Amino acid sequence: MIVKNPILKQRVRKIPNSFSWIDHRLVRQKYIDLCTHEQSALYLFLVCVSDDKGLSYYADKSIIQKLGMDMQALKEARSGLIKNNLIAWQQPIYQVLSLDPMVNTSRSGQMMSLSNILNNAVGGGQ
Repeated sequence: MIVKNPILKQRVRKIPNSFSWIDHRLVRQKYIDLCTHEQSALYLFLVCVSDDKGLSYYADKSIIQKLGMDMQALKEARSGLIKNNLIAWQQPIYQVLSLDPMVNTSRSGQMMSLSNILNNAVGGGQ
């Protein structure tokens, strides 16, 4: 087992009152693999500015300015995140969605045991 110790002990993160989080399943369940850089930037921004229900009222103009994007890049990033079930959007509200297990629609033609199927469903197959 690897023992991890902080490099800068005086800079260890503490959870502030206005804490937001990024679910580790974004990486473990490979949602991040589906995202472009622009989509990742928009997702990170929305996670940081959303409330406890994942809601944000940031206007497109403000997002464009904060992220250094143009309107077309924002629209494409937003569409990609919606397609990948990471956010919902109904102007003027963005919602960062809970991460559901990725559904693998490809078939290998191989049999799998029930324990392997259940293990994959709870994230143990990564």
